[in-house]
Amino acid sequence: MHFNEQGADFKYLITNEKDKRFGLCVNAVGFQAIKAGSAYPPRNHPEEYYFTTQKGRTLHEYQLVYITKGKGTFSSESTPEQEVSKGQLLVLFPDEWHTYAPSTKTGWNEYYIGFEGEIANMLMQENFLTKEKQVLDIGINEELVSLFRRALDIAEADRTASQQYLSGIAMHIIGCLLSITQNKLYEEMDNAAQKIESAKIIMQENIFKEIDAEELSAKLGLSYSWFRKVFKEYTGYSPAKYFQELKLRKAKQMLIESPLTIKEICYELNYTSAEHFFTVFKKQTGYTPTEYRNIGRGVKADINEEHSL
Repeated sequence: MHFNEQGADFKYLITNEKDKRFGLCVNAVGFQAIKAGSAYPPRNHPEEYYFTTQKGRTLHEYQLVYITKGKGTFSSESTPEQEVSKGQLLVLFPDEWHTYAPSTKTGWNEYYIGFEGEIANMLMQENFLTKEKQVLDIGINEELVSLFRRALDIAEADRTASQQYLSGIAMHIIGCLLSITQNKLYEEMDNAAQKIESAKIIMQENIFKEIDAEELSAKLGLSYSWFRKVFKEYTGYSPAKYFQELKLRKAKQMLIESPLTIKEICYELNYTSAEHFFTVFKKQTGYTPTEYRNIGRGVKADINEEHSL
């Protein structure tokens, strides 16, 4: 175990053939508290791990780097440079160039664990962790920190079968990450779903009026670009298209159930003109409004009625 004036401890491990047959082995585990303005990374790492932030590096293992204080930047072959901050975790992939560093204004605290093996490869091949999402929003999680610290303790003790113990901790960390990120995703989806459901209710309640999607998004406190994107993901329609589908559904109901003329239905639903209503209805259903009404009511169509909309 190494210590320096910045507050760091780390351990690089030697693995044998038996360790490798276990399916997953840990090569490195560590913690570094980098003060604002300090050089990064500290120079007392092995040559194959040391790098300059300008040139970056390529590892031959997976690494998970958890930032618990401060902020900085990260980039890789798969991820354009972006800011990272406390509560985020970096996923580094073998044989992929990357670089990262704390801000000189804030420094940062980082925990990391490096591992390799068939199990690790399988997890990545099955997209449990992917290059498309190398920066994970974890938040500050005490359980995760405890796992990293426990790994440091086991690495320092270096007892028999410690490698297998460390491999179990690495798997626990990965499982913890998946649980946290998936649950955060569902929470975000739940919040988004509530907004979309609110929008759908507003549309239902204003079916006889005209709704501007941008005004609706503003009413819900959302940016229009986000609202339109998420609305389409949830419903399969853009907001404007969904509203038109609601109008069409209501038109079908009114054609069969109400005594109103087609012109009156068109007026009630705020279509721009009877001709526009006829065109939209025919395009969407394959029937004219009169044909649909007569089919729904079980009577023969009067071919002349369509001309007296």
